[in-house]
Amino acid sequence: MISTWASVIVMLVAFVNVARNEDDLQPCARLQTSSSVVPLGSPVRATCVIREGCPLVTGQDVHIVWRLGEHFLPSSPVANASGRISEVVIPSFNHTRAFLTCCVQASSVQVVGGVEIRAGYPPTAPHALSCQTNLTTPTTLTCSWDPGQQETHLLTKYTLHTLIWDSNENHTYELPPGVHSYTIPRAGFVLFSKMEIYVKAVNELGEATSVPIILEPVSAAKFDPPTILMFQALPKRYGCLTLSWSLSQDQAWMRGYRLNLEVRLKTADSSQWSEQPIPVSGFRPTRPVQQCRLLHGTRYLAQIRVRYKQSPWSDWSSSQSGVTLESAPTGRLDSWMRVSGDPMHKQLNIHLFWKPSKQFHANGHNVSYVVSVQKLPGEKGKVCSTMENYCSFQLPRRAKKVYMSAVNAAGKSPPTEVRIYLAKAPTVISDVIVTSLDDRSLLVKWGSLVSSTLTGFVVEWTPLLETDLSLTQFEKTDRNITSLVITGSFEPYKPYGISVYPRFKDGIGLPQTVTAYSRQRAPSMIPKMTIRKAWDSRVELTWDEIPFDQRNGIIQNYKVFYWAEKGPVNVVNADPKDRRVVLKDLNSVYLYEAFLAVSSYGGSLNGSAIHFKTEPFDAVAVVTIVIVSGFGLSLLIIFIVVTCSSNQKKLKGRFWPVVPDPANSSIKRWTSESSQDTHLASDSEEPNPIYLSHLSFLDLPVKLSKEDDDLWLNHAEATSDLGESICGSPCSPGYSGSNSDSVPYATVIFPGPCSSPTSKGPCVYLRSESTQPLLETQESFSPRCYQNMATDGMQRDQCFFGPSHDCVPAEEVDPDILWDDFPFLRALAMNDTEND
Repeated sequence: MISTWASVIVMLVAFVNVARNEDDLQPCARLQTSSSVVPLGSPVRATCVIREGCPLVTGQDVHIVWRLGEHFLPSSPVANASGRISEVVIPSFNHTRAFLTCCVQASSVQVVGGVEIRAGYPPTAPHALSCQTNLTTPTTLTCSWDPGQQETHLLTKYTLHTLIWDSNENHTYELPPGVHSYTIPRAGFVLFSKMEIYVKAVNELGEATSVPIILEPVSAAKFDPPTILMFQALPKRYGCLTLSWSLSQDQAWMRGYRLNLEVRLKTADSSQWSEQPIPVSGFRPTRPVQQCRLLHGTRYLAQIRVRYKQSPWSDWSSSQSGVTLESAPTGRLDSWMRVSGDPMHKQLNIHLFWKPSKQFHANGHNVSYVVSVQKLPGEKGKVCSTMENYCSFQLPRRAKKVYMSAVNAAGKSPPTEVRIYLAKAPTVISDVIVTSLDDRSLLVKWGSLVSSTLTGFVVEWTPLLETDLSLTQFEKTDRNITSLVITGSFEPYKPYGISVYPRFKDGIGLPQTVTAYSRQRAPSMIPKMTIRKAWDSRVELTWDEIPFDQRNGIIQNYKVFYWAEKGPVNVVNADPKDRRVVLKDLNSVYLYEAFLAVSSYGGSLNGSAIHFKTEPFDAVAVVTIVIVSGFGLSLLIIFIVVTCSSNQKKLKGRFWPVVPDPANSSIKRWTSESSQDTHLASDSEEPNPIYLSHLSFLDLPVKLSKEDDDLWLNHAEATSDLGESICGSPCSPGYSGSNSDSVPYATVIFPGPCSSPTSKGPCVYLRSESTQPLLETQESFSPRCYQNMATDGMQRDQCFFGPSHDCVPAEEVDPDILWDDFPFLRALAMNDTEND
């Protein structure tokens, strides 16, 4: 548009600068060029001739200048001329279009002539010519081509030419500028007659023609997608399906012609179609197509497409499903077993997982699995029957193997033997590293120690936030493979437990387990910090663990940021397992602010801020507490010492009772001192001293009276120690025990001390029998045999303390001296007198 207006302006200026009279309307100058359209970059030559009668140059010298667009060009006058002729040469014209003007320079520059020069390229031959017939109503033939990548910068016209061979009929179709395809109507071609087609391109610099193509229009037809009418199994033909199909309604008239067909299949649980479609050549739509060598009892989806000879393929038809006849499952199952059990129990807990191997074929669409302890599974040996990919059960510890079989309506597969191995203590796995490749795959690497019994590895993975065992998957590798790419529907931001087990010839080793994520991000929440302890210039901060389902990744570290008022920000790193920090060197004058930041490998999150302030250290209060505590402790120690010193005897009597020694004691001391010390009555009771004789009677020959004898015999069968009281019996001892193996002895209890011989209370005997010889066998520690001085003329066999070879009647002595020397005998005599 700009160049058009510029051309108009040049023409108007040149028209103004012509002769003014009506008889002379010729322009002042005539401009000649080699061509107004030139190849881009080629040289251009132009000549300008000023007319003699041009009023602009009358009576003055002529000076001609050239201008290309807005730029002046150097020029040279023609020799032997009056200066009214000038010539200019442009060595390379690099503009697609520009105005070349001739001007006269007098008092001003006046344009006296001009011409527009255009430049470009000749057209290139069109290529990639193709035509396609549309068999729908209306039937047409559409041809298209590629004009080439080079821009001509000139107006180029394209024409489509056809020649029908049978009728030698030519047709030429002109196209609008910029259009590179054309649809030939049905009258311009014959479906089953060959025709020649080509395209010609023309512009001002030349023309070019494409390579002609020869085709039969029906062979260039793209059919509509066909329709599958039926896809079903053949009777008694395992692994075969038959397919019936038809063309669309607009192309049904082609059903009598032979067409080429392609079929593609996939199983119902597969996401990928077969890599190579199955070709079927020369089939009429009326004839069904059979597809065999398929898996038994498997549901398939099928699609087809058609073409005629070498025409383009139609689009794929819609899918149709069919199921082959069922047969018994074939092949083996890959299995993985986890065994656990308490050594004290006789049962093993078994989790058995399995998956189809590459050789396994279910051959049915409703397949269940049976686990049995017998090779031929039956109801008696069956431990599990399920349609899942795992089973949990218990077996006796003596069990060595189980058998797995797949079952469908047609039968059972051959059993797969699975040996039961207990876990072995040693482990050879180390440094398990998991790297995310994408959302559907993880790379697992591990190290292993050299072991001659190592046969391979098992990689097991399961989502940690799920409890369904059916989500557990596994993969086995050889011993020389220490890396594996595991694939599956891994959810981003969800944790997965990945374990690597070593397999030995006789068992399974201990695993190494790590937590992995297919994709990580910052945690969904952050725990709240709390002040656990604050003292002097330190504060201990703690926080809870982030819930497993909100971590969204592996926690890398915790950081605590804290600062005082208008102070610098300090950062303390915390151990992810410890979850606590101690902030040191704090000033009690300032108020501090802190917040917690949690980072994972996918991002970080900051928590809310808390404020705290430490208490100043009070030295006076601490010294006061120490002094008061020390003073109280001293008073307590003094009180305990005084109490123990004043009650030493009482405490000693309670914890270490004094047992009198009959060999070195007298009855007087017993009654006045020892017996009182050993009385263990409580403080609330009145003192009631008991006075004991501690006498023993051994083998007394004197017969008791009938009454006394009965009294002792009534207790002859008693065996308790010091438990029977004989009150009211005479004090004269004359008892002989009924048990010849036992040594009778008795304790005499007096109602008062021996210093009061006038006491009227009766004495009491406590009888016991013992197999210990007591005084009889311990002569060196027993008192000497005394004679009862209460009655004169006592016989030898009446010796009170028992028979003795040195017990002889003593001479008469002064009775007063005798009682003083033998208070024991005095007490006995007093008792005898009272009894008499």
